[in-house]
Amino acid sequence: MINKVACVLFLGLTQLVLGQEVIEGKISANYGDLEGVYVVNVQTEVMGTTDASGAFSIAAKVGDTLVFSSIQFKESRILLTPDSFSDLNFIIKLSPVIHQLQEVIIKRYDNINAVSLGIVPKGQKTYTEAERKLFTATDLDAKASIGGMAGGSISADSFLNLLSGRTAMLKKELKVEKKQFDMKLLEKMFSTEHFVDVLKIPLEYVKGFEYFVVENDKFTVILNSKNKTSTEFLLGELAVKYKEILAIEK
Repeated sequence: MINKVACVLFLGLTQLVLGQEVIEGKISANYGDLEGVYVVNVQTEVMGTTDASGAFSIAAKVGDTLVFSSIQFKESRILLTPDSFSDLNFIIKLSPVIHQLQEVIIKRYDNINAVSLGIVPKGQKTYTEAERKLFTATDLDAKASIGGMAGGSISADSFLNLLSGRTAMLKKELKVEKKQFDMKLLEKMFSTEHFVDVLKIPLEYVKGFEYFVVENDKFTVILNSKNKTSTEFLLGELAVKYKEILAIEK
């Protein structure tokens, strides 16, 4: 009796194994890591994973359903057909999981900068873009000297920049940049309403007045000291002069 039962079980297992084949394929996606994606045969609960190229192989038969699942891709279910086994390029296209952010909070950390991180030594002078260009064009270089002059002589590039007029051009560029910084600082300290309502500058002449005051060397010195009281006092004096000029022109 025991031998008969063992024989029946053996025949059943043999039929089950013989009914299974090994299907090979590959997953693909627009982006994302293709390695480690789970491949599960729903009917037999046999499981495998994809390799670095996205390739996989798993025991299955026609009519079985394969489930592809991972954190980075949406779950995909594929019903196996005869074509699935005969297709030499059996490729499963997976869609990446897109996590939509509900809210983005941007925090400003003014105390974190190149100095606090140790990238730039504390107290070292910083340069604007125009200052860096001018410094590079007029840099003294003891190695690249002209005529073998002793000490820190002017480099060949600096000498050529001087002759070609590039140095003069960069100096003008630096001056323009400085005026732009002064304009931004002025507009940050005083609103358009202040120019119109307090200083009585016509709205259409406000921008011209700003250019007028930043051309005043005494004013820009006080402006860059960021003393608002002193700046406002001198600004009032210059407003009177500017309105006199407008009256004369009219």
